[in-house]
Amino acid sequence: MNTVLVAPAKLTLSLRITGVRDDGLHLIEAEMVSLDLADRISVGPGIGLEVHGAGGGLEVVADDDNLVSRALALVGREARVVVEKEIPAGAGLGGGSSDAAAILRWAGFDDLVTASGIGADVAFCLVGGRARVSGIGEVVEPLPFEERVFTLLIPPIGCPTGAVYQRWDDLGGPAGLAGNDLESALLDLVPEMALWRDSFGDATGRQPRLAGSGGSWFVEGEYPGDGRRVVRTVPPMVSPV
Repeated sequence: MNTVLVAPAKLTLSLRITGVRDDGLHLIEAEMVSLDLADRISVGPGIGLEVHGAGGGLEVVADDDNLVSRALALVGREARVVVEKEIPAGAGLGGGSSDAAAILRWAGFDDLVTASGIGADVAFCLVGGRARVSGIGEVVEPLPFEERVFTLLIPPIGCPTGAVYQRWDDLGGPAGLAGNDLESALLDLVPEMALWRDSFGDATGRQPRLAGSGGSWFVEGEYPGDGRRVVRTVPPMVSPV
């Protein structure tokens, strides 16, 4: 008998980088929310990982380095896992992290510090809802849930998180635009993202903000149209830990 899990996307509403640890990991102050855009994961008897429908600008490889595989290894479980992707890869929406968090919830695992060792966003995705996130992502302070609507623009351009943070370091750690310290670094690394941002702003009359490390842009409100996706916030999947 297979178990079906839901792995909601996360949207980073604000992101400030407050320091860099000796091991090179960045300290952050962020606000994140869960969205009704979600992957679905089937977990059943056997061994193996399949990933289907992985859109976006980055390839998703079903190997031992996949965050789902790492989550299974962390909890010492074996399973046959099939991931049906709706969250584009490399879009800054935490798809891989949320998939890993869904596996951890399935296994009854709730150690946020250890979960963040898989990936910086895994701890928030394990809690979900709305939260203030700090440290390297392992400190998750739940905030009251708010029903909000956002419109996403997801260009077909993958933005590897590590490369964006490295460019931020190379640029001397600039303060970001519109509440996200990584925006300048992303635009320096992937200049064509500015064209998508500006066309999105022209179409909506709003100032687009960068989702996480990229590469999605978002505005608050409902602005349906070509290439855009209207999403809504969702409450936590489980009680906050």
